[in-house]
Amino acid sequence: MEFTWLDPIMIRNFIYAVIGVLVGMVSSIVTYKLVNKSTNFDIPKELEKGNLAVGMVVAGIFIMIGLIVGLIIGMSLN
Repeated sequence: MEFTWLDPIMIRNFIYAVIGVLVGMVSSIVTYKLVNKSTNFDIPKELEKGNLAVGMVVAGIFIMIGLIVGLIIGMSLN
């Protein structure tokens, strides 16, 4: 079996990875906006003030993005 770039399985896995990344990014943006609206303060203003706790929450959201994207790409390439 020879390796070609136009292998249908490779193309399907690539499409799954791209769609998965897009879904992960959209869900993380929605999560950020939902957290921002559900709290009593504005996240960007608190970050400008140097609020460490809010910074850790935002960092957790970005870590979530990385985990989602990494898992989706890893699972789609298997």
